[in-house]
Amino acid sequence: MRFSLSLLCSLFAAHAATAQSSDIPADAQRVVQTVRPDAIRNHMRILANDSLKGRKPGTPGFAMAAEYVMAQFKALGLKPAGENNTYKQNVPLRRWAVREDNSTLALIFNGKEQSLAYGKQFIYSPAPDHATSDLTAPVVFVGFGVTAPELGYDDYTGIDVKGKIVAFLNGAPSTFPSNQRAYYSSAKAENAVAHGAIGTLAFNLPTDLRNRIETAAPRARQGVYRWVDKQGHPQRTYPGIQASASLSDSTARLLFANAGTPIREMFAKAQKNVPQAFPLNVSVHMKAQTDVVEDVAGLNLVAMLPGSDPVLKNEYVVFVAHLDHLGIGRVVKGDSINNGAHDNASGVAINLETARLFASLPKAPRRSILFVGVTGEEMGLLGSDYFASNPTVPKSNIVANSTLDMPFFFHPLLDIVPYGAEHSSLNTPVRQAAGFLGVGISPDPIPEQTVFMRSDHFSFVRQGIPALFIKSGSQTGNPDLNGTKLNLDWRATIYHTPQDDMNQPFDFNAAGKHAQLQFLVGYLTAQADQRPVWNKGDFFGTKFGKADKRK
Repeated sequence: MRFSLSLLCSLFAAHAATAQSSDIPADAQRVVQTVRPDAIRNHMRILANDSLKGRKPGTPGFAMAAEYVMAQFKALGLKPAGENNTYKQNVPLRRWAVREDNSTLALIFNGKEQSLAYGKQFIYSPAPDHATSDLTAPVVFVGFGVTAPELGYDDYTGIDVKGKIVAFLNGAPSTFPSNQRAYYSSAKAENAVAHGAIGTLAFNLPTDLRNRIETAAPRARQGVYRWVDKQGHPQRTYPGIQASASLSDSTARLLFANAGTPIREMFAKAQKNVPQAFPLNVSVHMKAQTDVVEDVAGLNLVAMLPGSDPVLKNEYVVFVAHLDHLGIGRVVKGDSINNGAHDNASGVAINLETARLFASLPKAPRRSILFVGVTGEEMGLLGSDYFASNPTVPKSNIVANSTLDMPFFFHPLLDIVPYGAEHSSLNTPVRQAAGFLGVGISPDPIPEQTVFMRSDHFSFVRQGIPALFIKSGSQTGNPDLNGTKLNLDWRATIYHTPQDDMNQPFDFNAAGKHAQLQFLVGYLTAQADQRPVWNKGDFFGTKFGKADKRK
């Protein structure tokens, strides 16, 4: 018998669809088709409304958003899973800022100090562990400040920095895998402390236009937030580092004035990803004052759909989206309210629709499902770090996390970038769900943005819990519209401005498909016989993922 090519293609497509459908139980297939894009739109309209004034933690606007989300949890029949049989988990936050008029930095050449101008040539990061810092020490350059033995890279090889100040480039070697590049770009202070340094100086490659003094200084003046423990001690800090400063390009060149290696040669080696470290033959006098500015009553929200299996119901798949945004800021184009429609009313709205899909099942999945709205993401992933460190369920029983934050639905959802999937067995349900929905899977198109470190899923990774962070890919279905360029343009013009409101050209059908993905991945994970595991030898699994040590 002879078959036409078109018939063969049709048979193959039908077989592929059947294979994909067979991965998804019938109940889940029926429920996933009931997704409501308009419900996502309506949730976003309420959460991004001007009346909430940007949902900054500790403000009436955030409280209004929290009340709305808790009302949705209750309407869906989800059980309170916070503290004291409520939907709430209190998160104690504190803000510190540098007292600029009592903070100085000077370079010391041959015993002579050269003072620098605050805000133009340098800025300090607040030091929550040190109300006052006053240190003078020699400076050692340590490349990117990275030690990555699994990648055969170490900027600290052959150099002693104990009791010294280290200077390093922002970022990490471009040859590193995307997610490890993100991690090492953000682990400089931890690594400096491990090598005995007492202060840090950071500056950029000439090609790196991010974190310039001109743009970083206004943000730095707002201070830093941390969550504090019951004794009032700040968390996620490194007390061994007494002072940390960022330098302008011209100041970095001054720093290398007496170095045996010219700065131009250093830049060339860094761009070739060559480890390097050497003394700069200069000392620095760092004097800084850090003041406590305010305490903020942060709030996480936690709701549960109990599992149906008598044993596995004591394990949890956790969906997270941050509820907070930036509040009221400077006027941009006549508007000062940072509504945070995409960042992250969208994630909360999609997770609420995901919760509705779970609640619509005729029988709950075997494992329990937690829906957590976290605070303080914009302050440094604080609410998620607090929950992951102090969960309202046993930490050892949290088997997986899926975080949604700015999923980017400004075009049809044709492909996704599932950050984190390649590190654990969660890759399997991601591929099954994507295959069922006809969505492609793509690599990270913007590794230089270090996305893997920039949202709440990483708080769970730190606790050894496999986690996902799914965002839209670059395919748009329009050859004249590049999704990556659209994403980067949005980040450059709309991100963290009052223009992130509901007047943007959202594709709510794409938002609905994100909800379908969240539901299917979570459902398959909750139904599986075995809990997710890190891949053998995986970097994050090896560093954080010792599940038997979770407490």
